[in-house]
Amino acid sequence: MIDITHKNTTLRYAHAQAILKVSKPETIDAIKQNKVPKGNVLEIARAAGLLAVKKTAELIPDCHPLPIEYTHISYQLGATQINIDLEVKTTYKTGVEVEAMHGASLVALTLYDMLKPIDKGIEICNIRLKEKRGGKSDFKDGFKTNPTAHVIVCSDSVSVGKKKDKAGKTVVQKLQENGVRTTNYKIIPDEVEQIQSVFKKSTNEEVDLLIFVGGTGLSPRDVTPEAIRPFLEREIPGIMEAARSYGQNRTPYAILSRGLAGVTNNTLVLTLPGSTNGASQSVDALFPSLLHILRIFKGARHD
Repeated sequence: MIDITHKNTTLRYAHAQAILKVSKPETIDAIKQNKVPKGNVLEIARAAGLLAVKKTAELIPDCHPLPIEYTHISYQLGATQINIDLEVKTTYKTGVEVEAMHGASLVALTLYDMLKPIDKGIEICNIRLKEKRGGKSDFKDGFKTNPTAHVIVCSDSVSVGKKKDKAGKTVVQKLQENGVRTTNYKIIPDEVEQIQSVFKKSTNEEVDLLIFVGGTGLSPRDVTPEAIRPFLEREIPGIMEAARSYGQNRTPYAILSRGLAGVTNNTLVLTLPGSTNGASQSVDALFPSLLHILRIFKGARHD
């Protein structure tokens, strides 16, 4: 199975449909009048569909086991056709479209099995996914021009060459994957004056995102939040709360980050952890949905 540990949990929805065609109208009449020898066709098939949805991961090798929180099966009976609609919901890291299609397939197969004694010309056709919702793709804004970012690494040891920067470069790479173009990448020491100088210059250049990597911990030289906070026009506490919550599910040390986020001159400012994992996980937690804020504050630039 593919790795989904980096994904966010969101509400997932899928709607699948299967169509079963019979060879004569009398078959539909027998279903409506509950005269099929094997019993109540629609209700038994409904039960089979519910079981199929829940057992999808046991039968399809690459599917992840996930909690099924809602399943609804409905029928539309025509003269010689039964439309089977199956809806599934969950709140999880991956979608439920395979579960929905598997369930619809088993409903159709059960109908076939129960109806074959009275109709030898039944055909199952057109099993398809009608709709899916949830996941990052639903929260991704499109822009005519790619948003821009300045990535500033705050680290004494990296700035003097004792260590190589990995966290900042990881952020740059992940931003690129989310359609954000890094127009300035810089390494500076943990000095309040230098951090503030870069802050003022970047926010005056109409850059969309200003991201500081490092200096959010608890050592005496970690001063990025203190340097940034006085210059924020408005803080947005929920951003870093979300990043810390995401990180806390992966490491207990995430609660020690003092990162903050806010807006100045229509530039979104983020302060991320200096560890490679911390910075990487923060970007995974926040993007691409965070880019929606660019429409709120400065949509005219990208529309």
